[in-house]
Order: sequence, then C-alpha cells, then structure tokens
Amino acid sequence: MDAFYASVEERERPELEGRPVVVGGNPEGRGVVAAANYAAREYGVRSAMPAARARMLCPHAVFIRSRMTLYVEVSVQIRDIFHRYTPLVEPLSLDEAFLDVGASAELFGSGVDIARSIKDSTRCELGLVASVGVAPNKFLAKLASDLDKPDGLVTVEPERVRSFLDPLPVEKVWGVGAAAAARLHALGVHTIAELRARPRSELARRFGKWGDRLFELARGLDERPVMPDHEAQSISHETTFEVDLREPAALRDSLRGLVEQVAWRLRRQGLLAGTVEIKVRYSDFRTVNRSAALPAASAGTRDLWTCASRLLAQQLARRGDPVRLIGMGASRLTRERSAQADLFEAEMSARQRRIDSMVDAVNERYGRSGLHRGLGRGRQ
Repeated sequence: MDAFYASVEERERPELEGRPVVVGGNPEGRGVVAAANYAAREYGVRSAMPAARARMLCPHAVFIRSRMTLYVEVSVQIRDIFHRYTPLVEPLSLDEAFLDVGASAELFGSGVDIARSIKDSTRCELGLVASVGVAPNKFLAKLASDLDKPDGLVTVEPERVRSFLDPLPVEKVWGVGAAAAARLHALGVHTIAELRARPRSELARRFGKWGDRLFELARGLDERPVMPDHEAQSISHETTFEVDLREPAALRDSLRGLVEQVAWRLRRQGLLAGTVEIKVRYSDFRTVNRSAALPAASAGTRDLWTCASRLLAQQLARRGDPVRLIGMGASRLTRERSAQADLFEAEMSARQRRIDSMVDAVNERYGRSGLHRGLGRGRQ
C-alpha cells in the first residue's frame, strides 16, 4: 500500500487532500514518523525519521497521532481482498504482503491480471492505492513493487531478470543500506551489474554470510517460499530508519509498534509464542539478535512487550551506537497454552487475555474508535 497510514488518514479526513501529512511521533518530542504522504516526502520527510527532524524539514505539515487500531482494521480488509485470489498470503507488515498466485491462473488469469484486480478492488472498495510487483520470486517482486510508486504495477518476466536488475543502483538490493552501500562503493560497486561481477569468494570474505546472499540476489535468485502465518515457524516485523537513531525513547517507540503488529497477527491465527526475539542493526551494519523464552506461551501484547523491551534495554546498555534497523519477532509457535503453576500468575494472565480480546473485539467492530492497548509501566 502506498503511504498506508497517511493515505488512510487522508481518506478519513478529505480536507487533508493535497497537504503534507505526517503520521506518528510528536514533533516536540522524541517519537519517530510512522508514515508520510507523498506531499510531505517532497520535503524529505520519510518513515522512521525522528519527528522533530520531520518538523524542521516541513514545518507546515499536518502531524497526526498514529491510530494503529484503525490501520489494523483496514489491513484486515486488504488481507481479505488478497485471500480472494490465493490462500498463500505472507504478510510483511500491516500494509505489505507476498502472494503466491501460481495456482490461481485458471480461475483469475495471469499474475498481471490478478495484480490489476487487486489494485482495482483496493481503490474501489477501500479508497486506497496500492503498488504491485509481479515476478518469479519474492526478492524481485518486492523490488518491482517499489520502483514505480505511487500506483505502480511493474512486471519482471523470467527471461528479463538480468536486464531488469543490471542498471539498478546497488542500494536496491534487499538489505543494502547507507553503510553497506558505502562499503560497496569503496570497492567500485555502484550497480547491481557490478555487484554480480564480483566473485562469491570475495563477497563472502568481505561481508561474511551476508556476502553469499548478495551474490545470489545480484543474480535474481531467491528460493524462499511464500509462507502464510498459519504455517510459519515464526512471525516478525522490522523497520529501517531513514536516519540512524540513538535515543532509547525513539527506539522503544518503534519497537512498541512492531510488538502490537506481531501480537495481533498471533491472535488472528490462534497462535501463541514461546520465545520473543529482537534484532538490532547498527550503522556499521553489524546485526545483533537477542531472544528470551516467555514464562508461558502467549499472544498477549503486554507479555510480548515486557520481554521485547527488556531485551532492547539490555542490548542498548551493551552498545549505544546509532541504530539503523530494529526488528521484533515471535517464535516457538504453538496452539496449546502452557500450564500455569502459580494461581495468581494464571489469574493475571487470564486478565491480560481478556483485555487483549476486548481491544481486538472493539476494534474489529468499531475500528475508528482508536482504542489502544496500554503498555506503560503501571498495571494494565
């Protein structure tokens, strides 16, 4: 979806049309931008940017507090449209997903036909604009979906993968951010064609395991299947910041949004997580993964947040360098709730589940209410 949160807000408030709109973060505080519409992007405002910097770049922008429950409601509606065409839908976030339509051609036509149908449905039924990439694998489809925004439809036929990739800047390769791009530029690698010319051994020596991945992506190779939530071994979300962040409060703010999305996906699939994981990627591209087992398998927002925020605090205490990416995930998924030995803990756990169920139920029926799950330090 194009500028998803901001587009939803513009749909809800037509008077915002044509004005720069920034969703998320307090321009007077330490929050980060969750989304910016294309009018705001003309001034350099980007998602995951500190809100204070967004205000400096575009002082006349309209800043709107995130309404995650509304975006979740709309995301469910979008996901329902996807499922008309295939059961193989793998969400990346509330506003992005992979669809495997290989078995859908006899019913709905080619991948391009299905892409056009999805775009038409989201526009006509939901008043929102989507960009779609149609390609033989996930990497190429993701790349294609980003090339002609907004309202794009880019197709990569198998026979033209190389001609499609070669002229693109190396920054278009999945995972290549500013720091990695600078290292590649220092090697004389500026395009994907130049990256493809480098031997696997050299890339592995310079970049470790990630070098092997670079070698494959430069050739358009990606064997990962589309994995629906109910088949996944883990569920995760991550976000890459436009500007590297150091402030713990801003990083916690970003982590909180990720936790809410992962918890909602777990509950929607009837899954419980046994382990919580976080990922922190620093400006020098070093990536750290931390995990911890939950006392009992849970899909509770507060349970996941308590564990994830503790892992983040511990990692930031170890290393305070600027962060360019943060991720949160849940693994060891099960449908069976663990036995609770402590009666008081069992009662508290049941209470938290009732709160989550109430929030989900209210927002499924009255999504525009903007009801949020409290995650503060006090008891909820």
